[in-house]
Amino acid sequence: GIVAKLAEKDGSVYIRSSKGDIAFWRHYFDLDSDYEAGMELMRRHEYLELCAVFGKGIRILRQDSWEALCSFIISQCNNIPRIKGIVERLCRSFGDKIIFEGEEYYSFPSYERIALMDAADLSPLRAGYRAAYIIAAARAVTTGEVDLDMASQLSAEEAKKHLKQIDGVGDKVADCAILYGLHITEAFPVDVWMKRALKEYFPPEFDPKTLGEFAGLAQQYIFFMTRSTGSGK
Repeated sequence: GIVAKLAEKDGSVYIRSSKGDIAFWRHYFDLDSDYEAGMELMRRHEYLELCAVFGKGIRILRQDSWEALCSFIISQCNNIPRIKGIVERLCRSFGDKIIFEGEEYYSFPSYERIALMDAADLSPLRAGYRAAYIIAAARAVTTGEVDLDMASQLSAEEAKKHLKQIDGVGDKVADCAILYGLHITEAFPVDVWMKRALKEYFPPEFDPKTLGEFAGLAQQYIFFMTRSTGSGK
């Protein structure tokens, strides 16, 4: 429900927002976490250290838990332009209008609002089979069958198991939702890009769990390196 505009000038980043003070944004961009501490672990693997240096500055955003869960349900078997389009239509159709600096924006709709919908209501989103999964997730969170606040206090494995109760939520969606929405940073989402990188640059015995709370950050570094360079080099 907050609009923000960011600009970089002379090495500093400036934020203008519809509400929220600097403490809110420090939390959202995870500016108070010690990312340098993770480098000690990254250096144990030559390629991982290379990825960490290449992706230095990446943060694990502290996103809203429902927004992250819903967005990653939308993302499954999908491409980025279509994902962005579906999310935009979801917000315009069911979110609240926000006027900021003379421009019109829409907030991400609450799970309570989406829980009242049926598949026909979501047809304008052109989300296909995902519409049923979005509604199932919204209803599970609304009824308390899935408790996102409680899940954020669990281990990565326990949180994943909790979210996979939702129809349409598998390992990848659950891992992404708990990393980006619950800030359980031990999570290590694996997609086709990650499978490719792990197979080509890491020994078979490599276990992300050895990275502890920095596993999710390592995943971001590897993913960014692989997507940016194509070959991973």
